[in-house]
Amino acid sequence: MALLTDLVNLNLSDSTKKVIAEYIWVGGSGMDLRSKARTLAGPVDDPSKLPKWNYDGSSTGQAPGEDSEVILYPQAIFKDPFRRGNNILVMCDAYTPAGEPIPTNKRHNAAKVFSHPDVAVEEPWYGIEQEYTLLQKDVKWPIGWPKGGYPGPQGPYYCGIGADKAFGRDIVDAHYKACLYAGINISGINGEVMPGQWEFQVGPSVGISAGDELWVARYILERITEIAGVVVSFDPKPIEGDWNGAGAHTNYSTKSMRKEGGFEIIKKAIEKLGHRHKEHIAAYGEGNERRLTGKHETADINTFKWGVANRGASIRVGRDTEKEGKGYFEDRRPASNMDPYVVTSMIAETTILGKQ
Repeated sequence: MALLTDLVNLNLSDSTKKVIAEYIWVGGSGMDLRSKARTLAGPVDDPSKLPKWNYDGSSTGQAPGEDSEVILYPQAIFKDPFRRGNNILVMCDAYTPAGEPIPTNKRHNAAKVFSHPDVAVEEPWYGIEQEYTLLQKDVKWPIGWPKGGYPGPQGPYYCGIGADKAFGRDIVDAHYKACLYAGINISGINGEVMPGQWEFQVGPSVGISAGDELWVARYILERITEIAGVVVSFDPKPIEGDWNGAGAHTNYSTKSMRKEGGFEIIKKAIEKLGHRHKEHIAAYGEGNERRLTGKHETADINTFKWGVANRGASIRVGRDTEKEGKGYFEDRRPASNMDPYVVTSMIAETTILGKQ
């Protein structure tokens, strides 16, 4: 008699050429991920060759009940680390039947920014540091914390090891390997300052792919925590008090910044970001005012400042960039629940296209 795990792990290629495609999209809150699967006649590696699909937008907060059909357009393909074989994950964006992007489709506008000739020629690179907190499912309290109580103060947990310092490493490592298997350009992981909080980094990724890869990395993390019976939170300040919040620091460079003399281009770009500080803050995630207080390695939400190696600044420039006169900078303002399509395209729009 086959066990459930045996059936879940069946290798379809032993008996059929058909494959399973899991279509993924962003739901009505702008942060929730949804997905459903369909059977394809055979392997596909080009999203333009995948069929469009539809779903009930009235059940995701994205369409009224009397006109509920929303159309999914496949945009990026990744290998499926859960079903493995030739099965795939498909990142999609959502449109009305008439072909108009629905309001929560932030990818559409980002793709227009990244396809602008002035942006494309600069080959913008992004490296996004996604912080998140693992919570106990029934009490929504960080894993490793006593129920209703608190662990010892921050200090030993950042990049810490040991059963009293690192909570959830099996989930973190499973996610790391699953992202590598999927083809996501995940570049590292580490334990964060608050116990139960972790970070993974995606990048360097070029243009629109940064958003695609981060969303699918989030999807994979949600699926793994589902299996583990743990809840992942992207709240920018999950625990009030003397505990670090969670951000999505976004590292950025253009071709001009990476060339000799690039530091001058970087300084001009930072100046442009300062002029649009309020607009960026408004687009950088919900609840960010609880995180950007001027404490816990943040700049105050109402203040824009930059500095070399300054983790209390809005924009941090690394020592290596200053020394070499070229490189990249880090926008430390985005919250952990930011939309990467919005943040990456807005940075390009401000620094390259000069939007005021």
